[in-house]
Amino acid sequence: MQYIKAIFKFKSIEDYQQDLLIADLADLGFDTFEDSENGFTAFVIKENFNEQELISLLNGYSEDFKTEYSLEDVADENWNAEWEKNFTPLIIDDVCYVRATFHEPQPSYPYEIVIDPKMAFGTGHHQTTTMVMQYILAADLKDKNILDMGCGTGILAILAAKLGAKNLLAIDYDDICYQSTIENAALNGVENLTALCGSKEVIPNEQFDVIFANINRNILLDQIGRYAEVLKSEGKIFFSGFYLEPDLSMITAECAKHEIRYIDHKQNGDWIAAQFEKY
Repeated sequence: MQYIKAIFKFKSIEDYQQDLLIADLADLGFDTFEDSENGFTAFVIKENFNEQELISLLNGYSEDFKTEYSLEDVADENWNAEWEKNFTPLIIDDVCYVRATFHEPQPSYPYEIVIDPKMAFGTGHHQTTTMVMQYILAADLKDKNILDMGCGTGILAILAAKLGAKNLLAIDYDDICYQSTIENAALNGVENLTALCGSKEVIPNEQFDVIFANINRNILLDQIGRYAEVLKSEGKIFFSGFYLEPDLSMITAECAKHEIRYIDHKQNGDWIAAQFEKY
């Protein structure tokens, strides 16, 4: 599979502006992002790339910041080298060690997760993933039924499995993420995980104890009603992928319509993760 690398450079940009741009680029099909000295680099499958859409997107930001970009083809054989160069191990709360297949194991940590990220989001390095993992590590998931929406690499569901979850369903609309979740579950010896490719329409009519949803505000607002239908009473939802305001207030208001109440939230940089409970 052929990829395109888009290299973005900025003379001046705020962190929240860069995060917004990355979110919009993800909507255009970009699904891997790496920081650089003067901006960031983004990757997209070549056949999914439309440069005119990119130009239109950047024009919409022209009054906020100035952007320069260049495009390069990434040969198939160079892709693993790109990841090995940029993927470093991650430690969550001193108890969970996240590494790639090319890193050495660290058995001193209670939980170790092996991720082969490929083009899927969710290595744990992004603040949103890290915060949800912190919520998961603090939760009682033993013998629980888990739904992981927007699963990316499957890292959240895999962590839940290591914490004793009974059954795990991981869903992502992106086929690369779907395949990545299956492969990563196998890498970690997780046999009680089912992956589906799709969105809220593929959520089965089952009951779940806990839902993870690390997506973005607009998708969450659209899907909360369906989450409420399949979440058990007193079940929990861990949301992430959005900002403090107005996003958290909007999500809290939508949840209240479906008898789901706000419990608390975490913040890392401009990003928010929040805990909700059905009553």
